[in-house]
Amino acid sequence: MTEAMRAITVPQPGGPDALVWAEVPDPEPGPGEVIVRVRASAVNRADLLQRQGHYPPPPGAPAYPGLECSGVIDAIGPEVTGWSVGQEVCALLAGGGYAERVAVPAGQLLPVPAGVDLVDAAALPEVACTVWSNVVGVGRLGSGDTLLVHGGGSGIGTFAIQLGAALGATVLATARTAKHPLLRELGAAHTIDYREQDFVEEVRKITDDHGADVILDIMGASYLGRNVAALATGGRLVVIGMQGGRKAELDLGALLAKRASVAATALRSRPLAEKAEIVRGVRDEVWPLVEAGAVRPVVDRRLPMAEAAQAHRLVESNDHVGKVLLTVG
Repeated sequence: MTEAMRAITVPQPGGPDALVWAEVPDPEPGPGEVIVRVRASAVNRADLLQRQGHYPPPPGAPAYPGLECSGVIDAIGPEVTGWSVGQEVCALLAGGGYAERVAVPAGQLLPVPAGVDLVDAAALPEVACTVWSNVVGVGRLGSGDTLLVHGGGSGIGTFAIQLGAALGATVLATARTAKHPLLRELGAAHTIDYREQDFVEEVRKITDDHGADVILDIMGASYLGRNVAALATGGRLVVIGMQGGRKAELDLGALLAKRASVAATALRSRPLAEKAEIVRGVRDEVWPLVEAGAVRPVVDRRLPMAEAAQAHRLVESNDHVGKVLLTVG
């Protein structure tokens, strides 16, 4: 008889109340996998889209939402070395974090950084991998560069601000005014209220018309033209979200004149080998900054996993700062 556990299921796509805490089959570790007994997961925008029926998990991934988790290794499958049962870990997932247990490819495991609480560690894997791979890997951010972070109050934004500052960049962030004090505390040199200020004008003013060397953008279409206008000569625009739409007109003349580039990336659908490479980079380059206190998880609040609907409402409202966590046990 198949063992059972509980997970957040989505019997029918819809609003937050479509999320149902229910019994589901318990996972077994396949080759190269471990089973993590989940202590916490975190709410990401992709989870909201999946709940609405717009972002199904990739083939082979669990059907339940949840792109990251923290917990304790419960079982180890064949071909796994370097990890042990009982070890506290956090993990990057293709899905399945909203559950009591989840199967994780060993290449996507990370040790819980020294000094970080096990529950709070659930706030790190997805943002760390997304920000590091895009800001450093694609954007080639260096010391002395200017980094513009859109959605500075989000989980991605709060992490990007800290990482950019730790790497010696001057960080500018857009967010609601109420969130500005915390963003400055995290390392933003300048904050811009996107509802009241033109961020292109503000970037030009702050940088004496130099512009932003790297822009990390979650908005997509609605910001494309203005992002290009805000870029420095040789600047790099990295688009990682489409909250402002999928399609927009790109002025290639403006891009050519600046010798600038536009890149767009996704993490969830990448092959396992690419994810493992990113995770190794984060462990080598980002985890020391976390353990030194230069970068920390920013947690707005913790809610029980069974209250996932309330957590989704909160994230949809944009009233939170940092991550909203869902806890088990």
